[in-house]
Amino acid sequence: MKRIQSRFGLIVSLASVLGIFCMLPFHGITLSQIADNEKEVIILGKWTEDELENIIRDSSKIADIGERIDFLSKEFLNTKYKESTLIGDINTPEVFVINLKGMDCFTYIDYVEAMRLSASFPDFKGNLKRLRYQSGKFDFLTRNHFYTDWPVFNKDHVRDVTKEVGGTKTKTVEKVLNQKEDGTYFLRGIPTKRREIKYIPSDAIDDEIIAGLKTGDYIGIYSDISGLDVSHNGIIIKKGDKTYFRHASSREENRKVVDEDFKNYISNKPGIVVFRPY
Repeated sequence: MKRIQSRFGLIVSLASVLGIFCMLPFHGITLSQIADNEKEVIILGKWTEDELENIIRDSSKIADIGERIDFLSKEFLNTKYKESTLIGDINTPEVFVINLKGMDCFTYIDYVEAMRLSASFPDFKGNLKRLRYQSGKFDFLTRNHFYTDWPVFNKDHVRDVTKEVGGTKTKTVEKVLNQKEDGTYFLRGIPTKRREIKYIPSDAIDDEIIAGLKTGDYIGIYSDISGLDVSHNGIIIKKGDKTYFRHASSREENRKVVDEDFKNYISNKPGIVVFRPY
């Protein structure tokens, strides 16, 4: 049986993914042909397309980028965590997936950022494809598999401000992404890439650094594992004097999109990588 690999190497059987095709008559799920060799799967979850259209249009009226991201990301609070929702690997044709019923940490920020750039639901679909795939080229090989692909291939919308926020406390490492310590690969068929990664160690994150973070900043949890840039990601949300980490949490007690105290959350993590939308 063929198997499908997600961005971070998690695997799900093709049969379980194709199970959604049997559910097409149900509300909020569509499968369509978008080109001769392209398909899309759209699962809208609790929303209708018209409801999402209204949410996106309302958000586009919010001038402040951070407030807009707060508004949009809040809509997904309590949405179920679900890994491996994307379809495609080196042996399986890529399918353009929108799954708003369940999402992992990466697809969550994909959806929020694509909506942030949009004024309508069709805009959202187009921006998601451009955000998820390098230059919008629809293929497993050009999918942005790594968090640090974002400011490289989406530099018109997101920039790396880790050094700006962390100052002299920022550390820099060079990694060969996708290559494990034993020389094998996390994602088969994806070339390795040598990349310089800046991160702020968690034990250096004090009140001054937290003050430098903004609502709407995208936070990657730095990974000290060879071949990976981050192990998780989410969004900074500030409410009064409190700073929260809004993310699709895989922890057993959560398994959904939640807000957690940021400082408590990162206290036992290696560090953070900070990207800022503009």
